[in-house]
Amino acid sequence: MSKVVLQAKNRQKAGSAESRRIRKSGRIPAVIYGRSGSSVSIDLDSSDFIKDTKGISESTIVKVEVGDKSYDAFVKATQRNIIDGNILHIDFYEVESGVALRAKVSVILHGNPIGVREGGMLENPLHEIEIECLPKDLPERIEIDISGLKANNYLYVRDIPLAEGVRLLTNPDLVVALVKFARADAAADTSSEVAAAPAAAPAASDKKAAPAAKDKK
Repeated sequence: MSKVVLQAKNRQKAGSAESRRIRKSGRIPAVIYGRSGSSVSIDLDSSDFIKDTKGISESTIVKVEVGDKSYDAFVKATQRNIIDGNILHIDFYEVESGVALRAKVSVILHGNPIGVREGGMLENPLHEIEIECLPKDLPERIEIDISGLKANNYLYVRDIPLAEGVRLLTNPDLVVALVKFARADAAADTSSEVAAAPAAAPAASDKKAAPAAKDKK
């Protein structure tokens, strides 16, 4: 996937009133935060941003061009209106070429595991891992074929193939995926308990017992 390029303008004024004016004009106020703590206030065309960033992940590096300057950055956060879903503000986080960064990358599973075809159930408790690498080595996502995963087998973080120059930060012993079977003996256990239960006492007769006969004198 080619790098997304976003065109932006410097934003000279700050404040909520200015932000509302920018939104009414069809643009989105935003800030690019630098690694050293510096920041650049900008605004972008709303339609272009939505179209150009469709399908990117949180670990996708985009290029933001502001006049004669450009910044490689993550889309760190987007603030939306809770009523209509429109984007109110965007935070970008700048990355520097040649400087290692830490990022969380989505793990996407593909394929129908052998264990599932045999009647098991796939569980996927972990959906992303944290890695450290140079910006040029950062993957947008990690895709894994799990077609060969058998019943009661596990895919651990340590099993994920990583490119050279990418260092794993997430605990390698965490489980990414597994195929489980329901306990086969659950029904048998229930049947055994029923069979082993003591027989119920016979119901008492509705008729009253006849009184004992008295001896004749």
